[in-house]
Amino acid sequence: MTDNSNVQVEDQTPQPDPALKALDVLIGTWDLKGRTLDSDEDNISGWNTFERLPGGFFLKSTGEINFKGVLIQSLEIIGYDPESQTFPSNVYSNLDGKVLPYSWDIQGNTVTHSDKTSKYTGTISEDGQTLSGGWRPKQGEQKSPENSYDAIMTRVKK
Repeated sequence: MTDNSNVQVEDQTPQPDPALKALDVLIGTWDLKGRTLDSDEDNISGWNTFERLPGGFFLKSTGEINFKGVLIQSLEIIGYDPESQTFPSNVYSNLDGKVLPYSWDIQGNTVTHSDKTSKYTGTISEDGQTLSGGWRPKQGEQKSPENSYDAIMTRVKK
């Protein structure tokens, strides 16, 4: 009989998928300004903070946006699904009790964020300090101010 009581077991603590590093470009606090496509002046403002949750498996996004006079506060949890190689997320807001599914993708300096009816496409500047883009309805969806606006996010804290 062999005594294995002194054999060290290799640490098998789960580690975050390396694909999650693609989200690092979002980490920090951002100011947001924008306008719906039917407006000649900014009518959207707010802020958003992205940070890793302990363990590194998820990114937490908290934010507050004044959207044409309506204050929207939200919490979003972003993860990684290795089977589909996507970044699914869930958004919780003060608007109602529904959990809204979204997804993220980052390819080079292009960021996409989408739900079932609309999609945001933005570009991160070379210095990583601005994210400029806009939301548009997906094909077959009705255009509205809520899904058709442009915004610029400026990093104020890394």
